[in-house]
Amino acid sequence: MVAEAVSDPLDRYQSYFADTWRDDDSIDLVRFVVLDSETTGLNPATDRLITIGAVAVLAGEIVLEDSFSALIQIAHNTEAVTVHGVTRDQARGGVSEAEALEKFLDYLRDGVIVGHHIGHDVATIDVAMERLWGGRLLNRNLDTMDLTLHLEGDGALASYPPVRHFTLESLCTMFGVTPHDRHTATGDAFITAQVFLRLVRLANRTGRATLSRLTEIFPVPGDAEPA
Repeated sequence: MVAEAVSDPLDRYQSYFADTWRDDDSIDLVRFVVLDSETTGLNPATDRLITIGAVAVLAGEIVLEDSFSALIQIAHNTEAVTVHGVTRDQARGGVSEAEALEKFLDYLRDGVIVGHHIGHDVATIDVAMERLWGGRLLNRNLDTMDLTLHLEGDGALASYPPVRHFTLESLCTMFGVTPHDRHTATGDAFITAQVFLRLVRLANRTGRATLSRLTEIFPVPGDAEPA
């Protein structure tokens, strides 16, 4: 009797990119996955995922039925529990890191990742994937901070009250989004998705209507190479 072959999680994930989004694709056609995670700390190299929350945005709408959440078992409590509120005992009802990430990658597929200060989430997931399977995320990603700064430079925010600090809370205030369930992965993903919808509408009006234009990284002063 021949044993049934089990698909490798990394191979399966990578197969989703055989035919994926192009630079000139309209942003109305792209499946965005708004992501947030809570972790045991702020160092992606040493800290672990505790929760993952995500919801899709497609054609200018939040697709509630296309969402994901996972609670991951952790070995001990850290100081970060004062922020996210998930203790080791509560996380005992969760799943292993490998199971959570395998399910998340099957959900994510080649979606374009969106998040506020998304670099931390991506880096933490990358480290976990390297540890488990020797791979990293292949998805494009978009930081709502970068997009907000681009739109400010485009003059698209001129009719809104000025914002000094582009925190998620500040963007919620600017766009009239009520921040329910703050500092939970699913709550922050949904809040960010609502902010992202407002940013996408402004982007469409200011010529950032293709994937490459929407996902442009905002240049940090001093990062440019000398001429």
